[in-house]
Amino acid sequence: MKKALVIGAGPAGLTAAYELLSRSDEIEVVVFEETEKFGGISRTVEYKGNRMDMGGHRFFSKVPEVNEWWDNMLPKQGKASYDDIVLKRSSTLTPGGPDPETEDRVMLRRNRISRIFFNSKFFDYPITLKVETFTNMGLATTIVAGFSYIKAMIFKRKENSLEDFYVNRFGKKLYSMFFEHYTENLWGRHPSQIDPSWGAQRVKGVSIMAVLANAFKKKSGKKGGKVETSLIEEFSYPKLGPGQLWDVTAEEIKKKGGTIITGAKVVKINKDGDHITGVTYEKDGQMVTVEGDYVISSMPIKDLVAGMNDVPADPARIAAGLPYRDYMTLGVLIPHLNLVNKTNVKTIGNIVPDNWVYVHDRNVTMGRFQIYNNWSPYLVNDIDHTVWMGLEYFCNEGDSMWSMTDDEFAKMAIEEMVKINLIGDADEVIDYHVERVKKAYPAYFDTYDEMDKLVDYLNTIDNLYCVGRNGQHRYNNIDHSMCTSFETVKNILGGVRDRSNIWSVNTEKEYHESSETKNPEDEEIEID
Repeated sequence: MKKALVIGAGPAGLTAAYELLSRSDEIEVVVFEETEKFGGISRTVEYKGNRMDMGGHRFFSKVPEVNEWWDNMLPKQGKASYDDIVLKRSSTLTPGGPDPETEDRVMLRRNRISRIFFNSKFFDYPITLKVETFTNMGLATTIVAGFSYIKAMIFKRKENSLEDFYVNRFGKKLYSMFFEHYTENLWGRHPSQIDPSWGAQRVKGVSIMAVLANAFKKKSGKKGGKVETSLIEEFSYPKLGPGQLWDVTAEEIKKKGGTIITGAKVVKINKDGDHITGVTYEKDGQMVTVEGDYVISSMPIKDLVAGMNDVPADPARIAAGLPYRDYMTLGVLIPHLNLVNKTNVKTIGNIVPDNWVYVHDRNVTMGRFQIYNNWSPYLVNDIDHTVWMGLEYFCNEGDSMWSMTDDEFAKMAIEEMVKINLIGDADEVIDYHVERVKKAYPAYFDTYDEMDKLVDYLNTIDNLYCVGRNGQHRYNNIDHSMCTSFETVKNILGGVRDRSNIWSVNTEKEYHESSETKNPEDEEIEID
């Protein structure tokens, strides 16, 4: 039998392993995972019965193969979830689907609500053209924003940076209000220093014109047709958080005869010319070398190339210079949330109904906060009496924030909660938990503009396949990461040497859109 070595047990790695085992009985599969958890950045952390979603993950895709895959692992709910029952809310149900009140292996259908918190007011994301928006902005600002947008339409910028990308779609005023500060907080770089391709991948068709078109369609009662990214209103979500999907997948891999070794950090990629002979991993202080015929890597390209022998100077330099952004999350348990729910969406405790909120307040360093109660009622141990939140901060491994003790970081974050009136006093906090995530976001600056040269070099290695967000240094959603693995498995089983199909996933605006797509609304790109 041939042997495939899969590095990383995140969405891309586990998808590749499962697909290989499902489609062939002639390939042995071994997965190496550095941590003890599955899902990578899509994992779910449990703390005293409360679950934290690392990053916030909505499950939506225009790819039928992805949707079928998810349905196979976690079938869509057939009966109402706890909060819908209590609140007598209507929900999208699938006939014959599992009951989330009695079964865990179930995918919920949830309402999408994301807003921007700016100047102590809520604004829809993306910006909507309604009375509340203009009231919150004020007449003078609204007029300035309107003329600014008209100017941007007439005098288009050449898109050399992410700043140019945003200004061309929203105008200078709205850019300065809703994109500039948040983007700099997220990346630690001003948008004028970031490659515009990040916006092309993450924001895609969203613009004022897209918002207008969507608003007109709703007003006229029209349905169907193409909906621009970030405009969907409903998504799927695992009952116990995104990590549940990958825990289930890992179990299915084992049932099919696959091997998953956790606590195994791959430190060497053993290469003989343009062919990888195997990998060496470290576990419990011991170095173990495993030989293989194929290597599927979802580990950061920076680390992948650093672990290889005999890499030419130029690709080694490019890989070493690839930047990443890390983040820290504080899970906070409180009895209530100060923010007033002015929407018509009912929630338990009448908290605001948002899944997450982008914080654009320049008085705090908080980037975003999640309200786990609204993702799934089953993420919260006592949803009737507590609110479980995640406060997200962007940083670099080793910087002053990253180096804080858990208690120091919690103190700072809780003080910011008080500052923006999420709670009235720090003493209201019942409990908290800190999580750190390394290399969460592959960044689009420094040597990134030479990425094509690095890809060309990696493609000379005949049995190496790079998949997933960090495996390709591309800010992919879960479905795109999975698609890189679908393409990889097709190539391996078909004996296809060219890997351009793998690298082309999520590089074109219309990628994966076709007349055969059943749910054109099921895609969205956030600016997180």
